[in-house]
Amino acid sequence: MRGRLDVDVLWAVARHRLTHIAFAFCVLGGWAVWANRAHPMPAPLIAGLVQGLISATITIALQRLITATYGATHSPLATIGAAACFSLVTISGIHWLSGTPEILATIILPWLVGVSYIILFTLGLHKGARA
Repeated sequence: MRGRLDVDVLWAVARHRLTHIAFAFCVLGGWAVWANRAHPMPAPLIAGLVQGLISATITIALQRLITATYGATHSPLATIGAAACFSLVTISGIHWLSGTPEILATIILPWLVGVSYIILFTLGLHKGARA
């Protein structure tokens, strides 16, 4: 019985929103540090902190944007396009403002992860609307 409880607790932690936020902060922030590793400190650390904070917070904005856009258009393609553009402009703009040296290398992975999330979330809304 003890083993089952541990698996249930582990599963609950893995599904929790704060776990996803912490994971996004660490992994995508770590990616930004790596992408800027050729530059002198503290530039890589700043890029990592900036990307970590973006990754931890943009999901909430994307959920709201996707829900509103899909509700207004009922078009998965328009919703995905609008949210992907919002994500790209937001991520690149914040990195530009913060002085990230390698913006393209820094944003490519987080943006692709974000677009994957945008597609899955939008298709989930579309499937739910059709059911």
